[in-house]
Amino acid sequence: MQKGQSKMSNIQTAMNGVRAAGYVDVSEAPATGMITLRGDLSDAGVQKAVKSVMGAGVPATLAVKDADAGQILWMSPDELMIVCAYDQADQMIADLIAALGDTHSMVVNVSDARAVFDLEGAATPEIIAKLAPIDVKSMQTGTVRRTRFAQIPAAFWMTSNDSARIICFRSVAEYMFNQLRNSAQAGFEVGDW
Repeated sequence: MQKGQSKMSNIQTAMNGVRAAGYVDVSEAPATGMITLRGDLSDAGVQKAVKSVMGAGVPATLAVKDADAGQILWMSPDELMIVCAYDQADQMIADLIAALGDTHSMVVNVSDARAVFDLEGAATPEIIAKLAPIDVKSMQTGTVRRTRFAQIPAAFWMTSNDSARIICFRSVAEYMFNQLRNSAQAGFEVGDW
């Protein structure tokens, strides 16, 4: 390791851009900005701040809302995940903090603490169903779930009927990639499930 190089940058480099082609394609997304906003989501100050900075309001329970500056994911009654361009996260945090003013809240950049994976292919729901205890067939595009994939906590949302995006802790990114890749190998299809 070179002087001044952090362990985190080694992990990011090691996983950066990994891909696996199978009956569903698995790939690590490029560096993605992710901001956790904690607060009372029904509070008018929180709602106004989110709308002014993101260009869209607080999403409904379990929903993903597209916004001018990215996406807003409902994570719990007091938590949003804001997904944006990696290089815009710090400015967005500053804007959110300014817009929130004295409103009781917490805004944190978690971009470097998370890894993001994309699944692409008609059998994407099948891959998720193999690994997560979720009724994927009943999920609609634009909804988000916090769950686990095998032994790791994660969140995911269907970006279309044939694609999904998964967020997990960066410390388990390699494990997540390997289990997704293994589940999506040609010849491992479940078929009618």
